[in-house]
Amino acid sequence: MSAESSNKTGLDALEKRLSEDLSLLELPAKSWVPARQYNGAPVRDVVVIGGGMCGLAATAKLILSGIDNVVAYDAAPAGLEGPWVTFARMETLRSPKTLHGPALGLPQLTFRAWFTAQWGAEAWASLDKIPKNQWMDYLIWYRQVLALPVRNNVRMTGISAAGDLIALDLDGAESSRVYTRHLVLATGRSGLGGFAVPEFLQGVDRSLWSHSADDIDFTALRGKRLAVIGAGASSMDNAAAALESGAGSVDLLIRRKEMPRINKMTGIGSQGVVHGMHLLPDAWKWKFVDYTNTTQTPPPRSSTLRVSRHANARFLLNCGIKTVNEEAGELLIDTTQGPLRYDFLVAATGFTNDFNGRPEFAAIAPHIRTWADGRYTPEMGAPRPGMLASPDLGPGFEFRERISGSCPMLAKIHCFNDAAMLTHGKVSGDIPAVSAGADRLVRGIASALFADDVDTHFASLVAYDIPELLGDEWTDSTPQLQKDNAL
Repeated sequence: MSAESSNKTGLDALEKRLSEDLSLLELPAKSWVPARQYNGAPVRDVVVIGGGMCGLAATAKLILSGIDNVVAYDAAPAGLEGPWVTFARMETLRSPKTLHGPALGLPQLTFRAWFTAQWGAEAWASLDKIPKNQWMDYLIWYRQVLALPVRNNVRMTGISAAGDLIALDLDGAESSRVYTRHLVLATGRSGLGGFAVPEFLQGVDRSLWSHSADDIDFTALRGKRLAVIGAGASSMDNAAAALESGAGSVDLLIRRKEMPRINKMTGIGSQGVVHGMHLLPDAWKWKFVDYTNTTQTPPPRSSTLRVSRHANARFLLNCGIKTVNEEAGELLIDTTQGPLRYDFLVAATGFTNDFNGRPEFAAIAPHIRTWADGRYTPEMGAPRPGMLASPDLGPGFEFRERISGSCPMLAKIHCFNDAAMLTHGKVSGDIPAVSAGADRLVRGIASALFADDVDTHFASLVAYDIPELLGDEWTDSTPQLQKDNAL
């Protein structure tokens, strides 16, 4: 469905209904957080880093909850936030079209309402999966219709303490230092780290390989021999993009002996999982995540068929990589199936939670408590490195200190991204439960803000003096009662 063929009148009507619903629910709630300054500079209640889906949901929930001194920053230009039209190379989302995503319990804010307002119920019924570019169009509308304060082309370069506040250094369209009481890191799949790069690629010339989340010029690979590592959705999408751009051949190098086929977590998806996972004992959290990581999530059927329909694509199973070396401008890859030669390689190897490699987190990284710092015990199962590196978060997604008292501001920095999954479940990265995640996050921030200002709120209670009764609503009968009793 193109924007040109959409029904502008229908969208206007939807936006009117949304406005009416917000009014009926008295949303946004009235502002209630006392304003603060630091050395004459204004202080934000919350700064959100990231203007993608999670950042938008968090920002919207904060404002709807009456915490309106908020701003979100994103390093990308407007309309390019998140993966949808950048490194996400699938054709459609894998999530069912009916999921309400970041709608925060507001029916008129759902993708379905946005879609049917423009193209009608019949078009909705015939829609299979949501095209990824259309999902981005919906998120752009979401931001606009709620008038969310997102500022683009701004990168956070540093975090430091300023008394009981957090100081953020910004670069780009805004080069300044801003102060905030709470910080939300809605940084998506990359979480707190970045690309996960296998050891066998360390030191290999970057002109010969890319990570699947890089900006890859697939047209430059026309006629080339290409290897793609992995059997997940990202590997399929990148392989398909290369094939469709004219790659000479594409081999998927798959370590497993069989392709994963069953999407386990989707199969047990429920409100119990959404609201109950984060309250489970640690051993159960580890067991769930360890099992799903071990069984692995399969790529979507449509993505796999998108690759296999090309005669010049090969699925090489039980093909583990031993070494990768450059030889005469080519890649010589030694595998468990023997040596293979390629012109280029794409590593669809995911992301890491190792925040020590990110300069903007340098001041806090050494102090962040992870699951390796005592939360994990050997009785839980195998010590998976990626899981051990997950941050040990509090109930409002706040970081915890590795050593008590070493970095107090961590309690006001919230990890609302994929790195939170082991502690909180899948509520801060994927479409299905992002509204529940935003609600949990904002409840935590709201309670912390209220507690920090409790003296001010109590003083407001004492000072409030607008009467509801004016004194003329009744007559005091006590004098007459006393007179009658005296007779």
